[in-house]
Amino acid sequence: MIRDLNEDPLLRTSRRVAELTAELEAANRELEAFSYSVAHDLRAPLRHIDGFARMALEKSRGLDESLVKQLSIVVQAAGTMGRMIDGLLNLSRVGRAELQRRPVDMAGLVEKARSQLGPEAARPTLRWEVGALPAANGDPELLQLVWINLLSNALKYSSRRPQPEIQVGTQTADDGKLVFFVRDNGVGFDTRYGGKLFNVFQRLHRQDEFEGIGIGLATVRRVIERHGGRVWAESRINEGATFYFCIGEESADTPKT
Repeated sequence: MIRDLNEDPLLRTSRRVAELTAELEAANRELEAFSYSVAHDLRAPLRHIDGFARMALEKSRGLDESLVKQLSIVVQAAGTMGRMIDGLLNLSRVGRAELQRRPVDMAGLVEKARSQLGPEAARPTLRWEVGALPAANGDPELLQLVWINLLSNALKYSSRRPQPEIQVGTQTADDGKLVFFVRDNGVGFDTRYGGKLFNVFQRLHRQDEFEGIGIGLATVRRVIERHGGRVWAESRINEGATFYFCIGEESADTPKT
């Protein structure tokens, strides 16, 4: 490529940034497609593993307790892997779906999310505090995923408290932007490792402490970033956690193809 040596340096830098951005977006699209393909193609062999393991397990009952235990571990592991694959596929769909922005009733989304959390969300000892939530400009289906994941996360990690509390509200950031938050009084986490929270399959608690596969918060980040916003968290061990997110007024989002 031949460039004009007299070209303005600022214009040249701007053009180079645009080229690098286009290359990065192309690489991200390829990665999305690859992740979707791999996750989808893993389903069939996993079904075979799970199916044959279950058949062998049933035939082994009463004959070899050691084998029964080992096959039970295989079935359990296959179930975990299946949930991880489903999580990857859902995450990929979030990245590929076309963004349909319009005014969104955030208070309505929160109530709908609460209704989908199951009986744990209605236990008498649980205290909900939901403040006034203004409308936002975004994709209602994708933002629904944000609320479901953040509220279920708060519910899970505060479940061991004798009086769990979950607070939902808004505040104004230093730059004047509206920030939504979900706060709980749960086990919290070490902020030194907080950067891992929003990565795929990254968890700060053991599986035997709290169930999960590490997809929910990665989904939250993907949705919020597609809306031109950002998400972050603050916490102290055994002092609860607060998850914040804000949404950009307009999105430069390009759906993955």
